[in-house]
Amino acid sequence: MAENFKERANFIWSIADLLRGDYKQSEYGKVILPLTVLRRLDCVLEPTKQNVLAYLPETKKLSPEAAEVVLKRKAKLSFFNKSRYDFQKLLADPNDIASNLRNYINGFSKNARSILENFNFDENIKRLDKSDLLYMVVKRFAEVDLHPDKISNIGMGYVFEELIRKFADLSNETAGEHFTPREVIRLMVNLIFLNDKGVLTKKGIVKTLYDPACGTGGMLSVAEEYLRELNPDADLRVFGQELNPESYAICNSDMLIKGQNTDHIKFGNSFTQDGLRGERFDYMLSNPPFGVEWKKIEDEIVKEHEKMGFSGRFGAGLPRISDGAFLFLQHMVSKMRPENGGARLGIIFNGSPLFSGGAGSGESEIRKWIIENDMLEAIVALPDQLFYNTGISTYIWIVTNRKPKDRKNKIQFVNAASFFKEMARSLGNKRKEIGEEDIAKITRLYGDFKDGEYCKIFPNEYFGYTKVTVERPLRLNFQASKERIARIGQENAFVNLGKSKKKGKAGLEEIAEGEKLQKQILAMLSIMDSTLYKNRDKFIKALDKVVAKTGLGIKAPLMNAILSALAERDESADICQDKDGKPEPDTDLRDYENVPLMDSVDEYFKREVLPHVPDAWMDRSKDKVGYEINFTKEFYKYKPLRPLEDIHKDILSLEKEMEGLLAEALK
Repeated sequence: MAENFKERANFIWSIADLLRGDYKQSEYGKVILPLTVLRRLDCVLEPTKQNVLAYLPETKKLSPEAAEVVLKRKAKLSFFNKSRYDFQKLLADPNDIASNLRNYINGFSKNARSILENFNFDENIKRLDKSDLLYMVVKRFAEVDLHPDKISNIGMGYVFEELIRKFADLSNETAGEHFTPREVIRLMVNLIFLNDKGVLTKKGIVKTLYDPACGTGGMLSVAEEYLRELNPDADLRVFGQELNPESYAICNSDMLIKGQNTDHIKFGNSFTQDGLRGERFDYMLSNPPFGVEWKKIEDEIVKEHEKMGFSGRFGAGLPRISDGAFLFLQHMVSKMRPENGGARLGIIFNGSPLFSGGAGSGESEIRKWIIENDMLEAIVALPDQLFYNTGISTYIWIVTNRKPKDRKNKIQFVNAASFFKEMARSLGNKRKEIGEEDIAKITRLYGDFKDGEYCKIFPNEYFGYTKVTVERPLRLNFQASKERIARIGQENAFVNLGKSKKKGKAGLEEIAEGEKLQKQILAMLSIMDSTLYKNRDKFIKALDKVVAKTGLGIKAPLMNAILSALAERDESADICQDKDGKPEPDTDLRDYENVPLMDSVDEYFKREVLPHVPDAWMDRSKDKVGYEINFTKEFYKYKPLRPLEDIHKDILSLEKEMEGLLAEALK
């Protein structure tokens, strides 16, 4: 199958050479993709095309709606084409290729025609015809057989995604977008269906599956194929939404060929144009784009979060604007079926959602919500270099509102980062693939649910922590020295004395008064003795006496500015106290400790903090609970450093080698 797909993808890709000169490389996809879809539909319809054409005279007696139903029946598909043309017959009249191609496209049933309209192909028919390219391009497409007997729906999905990937590379349009390799989808499908095999093998079972970023429909296709393998009598009804019009059209054409209801595939942004509002699903799969910002839709998302809370989709929190991954997860959770056994979903993330954001941040609050509601069932670490447009490490999250009893209040880690085989030939950044044996092994590790080398199981609370504010006392000494008095000129409250917001004469008078007070303050301080005070209260008393003698009216903000300029931190000084006699915290020494939820905060503080800073205390009024998932740490294996003797020998060996090379060069 792999060679089959590569052969056809390469042939179709070669057709783009005909466009060179008349089209920019970034525009090739506007021609090649719609014609690939059109040729696929043409090949699918070929066996029954004559049945449709033969019955056409009879449809004159029927209403348009009734005629559609009958012609679909004659085509033995959920669509048809009533034009006398197909790709072979289009070649019979080179001079009228444009009008005949339009006639052919208009001959499709309404559901197929609406798919083709998403490509806006008519403009390119004009352009190709004007450049005398249309006939040549159609002729080349007629040479490739895309019938399902020759290339499966899965293989065709690979063809489309390979073409889109290449066109995106030419256009420099990566933006974090990538397609999901079919072996990764198969693994995800295994994981979300594994515990439900007893239900899914029942005769006549009907289930629903949704992907909010369905792309060309890979997730939906593989899930449907898997369930049919498991149970030919099962009915998996697939739903999806896609923002890119070309990917949306390709997905819809695939669904059309397989007899799925194309009304279930919606076009638009899942967040701002939820085409399946109010729908609930049994299963969900998605691979949303990594690291894509949501600035353009920020207003609508924030509005829903603030006004609707948990009655909307984003009640748990909002992630940073630069990465909308957690928006997809919350959107999917909102579509979980609450009754009839609940729902299960699988979503692919990069590493950021595991740990980005500290306690109180949007990301941490979302993790907290997912974990404290016991929805996170498992995380599977995948190998890097699995995807076409990125080589980063990725993770499958399994989330459900119906955990089995043995998994309640537990989270499973499966480390499958080493389960792969190198590809003979890379595809973009994809240099590795997960083989069938690897998929089986990962699925077995997940299903067995036992601690081991590649599997770890933790209680939910393990990932939570209390962020505690640790304060240390403020210790200052004070001195009215020349150097410190000079620093008053940098204090805002002192500087602002020589400024005014008033205009005209009143403003000038205020400035003059302020400058006069500045000079008086500096003169006052200069007559103070330069004794070093290590107690703030004693220094303030001394300062108050000098102020009283001069009769200056110094307000609190200005007095604080004077104290700030004359103070320096001193560990040997007395602790500064507030009006209630309590130690005043030093904000520069403020620190934070993340105390695991499974540990006592007080015991942790005594054990980990006080031995190092005995004068510290905790401000528990500022406590925040956060959640962080450090996956890598749990599977880290310490590798001892090499002995110094071995390193020394290697250095000596390298030095000798360099001496030899240098001697050769100087001969």
